[in-house]
Amino acid sequence: MISRYIYTLVLHLLLPSILVRLWFRGRRAPAYRQRWTERLGFTPPLVSSTAPLWIHAVSVGEVQAVATLVRRFLQQHPEIPVLITTMTPTGADRVRQLFGDQVSHRYCPYDLPWAMSRFINITRPRACVIVETELWPNFLRQCQRQQIPTLLANARLSERSARGYARFAGLTRDMLSRLSRVAVQDHSDAERFKALGLDPDRLKVIGSIKFDVEINPQWAEDAQQLRQHWGAARPVFLAASTHDVEESQLLASLPELLAAYPDVLIVLVPRHPERFDTVAQLCQESGLSHVRRSQSALPIATTQVYLADTMGELMSFCSAADIVFVGGSLIERGGHNPLEPALLGKPIITGLHTFNFAAITQGLASAGALVQVSNTKP
Repeated sequence: MISRYIYTLVLHLLLPSILVRLWFRGRRAPAYRQRWTERLGFTPPLVSSTAPLWIHAVSVGEVQAVATLVRRFLQQHPEIPVLITTMTPTGADRVRQLFGDQVSHRYCPYDLPWAMSRFINITRPRACVIVETELWPNFLRQCQRQQIPTLLANARLSERSARGYARFAGLTRDMLSRLSRVAVQDHSDAERFKALGLDPDRLKVIGSIKFDVEINPQWAEDAQQLRQHWGAARPVFLAASTHDVEESQLLASLPELLAAYPDVLIVLVPRHPERFDTVAQLCQESGLSHVRRSQSALPIATTQVYLADTMGELMSFCSAADIVFVGGSLIERGGHNPLEPALLGKPIITGLHTFNFAAITQGLASAGALVQVSNTKP
């Protein structure tokens, strides 16, 4: 199909700038410069000669979403290796934290035909599970060419994303035709996929696997230790998975919150580790008393902001907090998963931009467990 050829040509033309951008991202997050050849399909062979189940989870959120599924698969099929690919180092770190050496991790190649072909020839997966809506034309074509069944799991498609795919209708229909099965989160997602051309016979509504989160007893133990340091009676407000601009808005609004609750501790958890130093500078410029977890500093009674600039501890912080703001929602990012703090019984605040989790957000709001706000004013 001509649309895919044009897409592939454009991607090849952009490849030098993509690699340069990767290198510059490595200035703030050195992990982006590590194993970079894997992004071109030069991936190390797997230890086992048995064909693995390949799970593609683009970053942290997708890895977390599929964690329960992976654990159950490992228990029920210990003879089948699992290969998980991500696109980000934070996703890679989360794979290691959750599964250690129980699974293999590789970076997924860029969507170039020769890179994807080389990757598949080396890893030889028996099937591929793509988490949520990570659709790439050459990825799917190479899987089909090498007779690798593909399942799009926990699929979601917001109205905004559907409009974007519809602009490239021919390319989108071609991609959807190569999927073996699509398991969507709800009926609204299903209707959008069908409108884009997906065969209804390959579509099934199963709900969100993000409801399958298992409570880890370690979170409560960690939370108890955190509260001993923070102050057992002190109110704690957690701003989780925040993005650029959101931290500035939150920090600007905190004097009013502190005027109403002088002893409140704000725990700030930026979404991306390469922004930790930037957010630390924002805290410095705000004039608020703050400490950084990465420097092993503990908050004292006068500390107002605790910058949680570490990875893999978010659920422990959620467990220790009294109220949770879920980031990515004050800007048009679409929000992050509010189910995790809800699972722990925490009151939740989000912004209005929650299209990534529209049904979940609406359900929690209807149950009185979540409040949406248009700005950061207390």
